[in-house]
Amino acid sequence: MSPQGYTEDRLVEQPAIELFAKLGWETVSASEESFGPSGTLGRETRSEVVIVPNLRAALERLNPTLLADAINSAIDELTRDRSAMSLAAVNQEIWDLLRNGVAVSVADRERGGLKTERVRVIGWDNPQANDFLVVSQMTITGELYTCRPDLIGFVNGLPFVVIELKKPGVPAKQAFDENLTSYKHLQNGIPALFWYNAFLIASNGAESRVGSLTADWDRFTEWKRIEREDEPRRVSLEVMLRGLCEPTRLLDFVENFTLFSWHKSGLVKAIAQNHQYLGVNNAIRATLEARAA
Repeated sequence: MSPQGYTEDRLVEQPAIELFAKLGWETVSASEESFGPSGTLGRETRSEVVIVPNLRAALERLNPTLLADAINSAIDELTRDRSAMSLAAVNQEIWDLLRNGVAVSVADRERGGLKTERVRVIGWDNPQANDFLVVSQMTITGELYTCRPDLIGFVNGLPFVVIELKKPGVPAKQAFDENLTSYKHLQNGIPALFWYNAFLIASNGAESRVGSLTADWDRFTEWKRIEREDEPRRVSLEVMLRGLCEPTRLLDFVENFTLFSWHKSGLVKAIAQNHQYLGVNNAIRATLEARAA
């Protein structure tokens, strides 16, 4: 391979996209995105971080008995401006809506007046009911600057996963320092992208780390095993994606292995490490198998 072939796109990004496709995700490049209802993603402008057509379709599918007004109200609540809040506070509020549903007021046709319904946003117990889409090179305009993350993983139109890549030989930490950190900056970045974020990944293909939006680099961790704690240890991006981004695992991780807590530094989001995630799930599996025996 010529030196020109040793590019981040060819060696890291394209293999990652191919793996996402094998894991059941739809994939699309937004490097030459067209806008409007019939555009590449259905976005109206570059400032939008939610793919509203996908979100609407998912809410209608997950809530077949609710009328359009309820769906519209839920979309309005999920996408309303929260820029006055801290990034961690917004993320916690959105996480609560994802887990518990969005409360909306709808007409009570039996008793009159209004009643409260909850609009499901994610089909936690049925991954096939959700929409999984990886978008590469999507341009997002912030308050001052424009950014283009390498890969964004959308679940039902919401940006759950942000991945920044470097070519082999370049430390993965540079993806964190030069890209992910700047994207989160309140003025110079695109903080709204992280309102819905489950986790961030920085990788050069061989070295990969995952962390929450409040974590510094020292708290970004490797993901070395996919299913069992006794597997051989590997730190490749493939293991990271298979272990965290396979749809069933992703939904389980987001729903059950996320914790927000207050510290002296403020609100902190913690996500489980590899051994914690595998240990808990394997213990639960062993208990269920023992009961069934």
